[in-house]
Amino acid sequence: MDTRKVTGYALGFIAAATYGLNPLFALPLMSGGMNTPSILFFRYLLAIPIVAVMMAARGKSLRVSRRQLSLLFVFGLLVGLSSLTLFESYRYMDAGIASTLLFVYPLMVAILMAAFFHERITSLTIFCLAAALTGILLLYKGEGGQTLSLAGTMLVMASALSYALYIVGVNRTQLARIPTLTVTFYILLFGMLVFGIDLLMAGTVTVPHTPAQWGGAAALALLPTAVSFFCTTLAITRIGSTPTAILGAMEPVTAVIIGITVFGEQLTMRDIIGLFLILAAVTLVIIGGSISVHLTAIRRLFPKSRRKTS
Repeated sequence: MDTRKVTGYALGFIAAATYGLNPLFALPLMSGGMNTPSILFFRYLLAIPIVAVMMAARGKSLRVSRRQLSLLFVFGLLVGLSSLTLFESYRYMDAGIASTLLFVYPLMVAILMAAFFHERITSLTIFCLAAALTGILLLYKGEGGQTLSLAGTMLVMASALSYALYIVGVNRTQLARIPTLTVTFYILLFGMLVFGIDLLMAGTVTVPHTPAQWGGAAALALLPTAVSFFCTTLAITRIGSTPTAILGAMEPVTAVIIGITVFGEQLTMRDIIGLFLILAAVTLVIIGGSISVHLTAIRRLFPKSRRKTS
């Protein structure tokens, strides 16, 4: 594997792990009285100057064509919608479960790439999709017969689809030719419009009012936003949409660990099995290519014997 791909996988890993930190910083802000659109508005607002400083340090320009600007606007809205629906789902279910349900987005990416860009869906991918859906069903209905909120589940699915469309779009449009930091800057800028409109409609803005809340908002802007989006976009340009999406395995793992260790969330055996099925399914997708290569090599060691003809 060349250095570019190794770097791409490392960036995808970092992007997923930092994005999984969302609940760590978001839940205290929610419990402190901030509403979701306000949290996300300040998250993006504080992330924009961070990215701007990174751009200045690397000498990157904001110059893009009109066509590229329109694409950035669309995908910025998609990313904003993904963040909004994910954060709203935290009000209906444990953050660890919501983040795991979100992990269906790599499979959505695989399906989108196959449907619109003729990437072949193998039997392994189909098997993994079935396993992931089984895991989601196990998470949806708990051991005591209590089901997860339908509203929360639908919010997570909307978040996953929006994020999948963004990942595919960055790789398969003119955005692939724009510097990564420039893409990240505009995605954050246009994504912030979603929360601004939501706040205008609600007529209520909650501002961080303690040093701890400002610190939480700043950490949310830096790690799960600026760092994660930058590393995601950079990884896509190096290894492609599907592998980058599948490396998102670290997202639910990080969120579940934080949910258990920091927020005292409980997991039943049924939940654990569901989590395992989802993580195993998407992990198999990323290593599927190498598995098929090894299986082919093994088959060549045992060539079929030719049937003798009489």
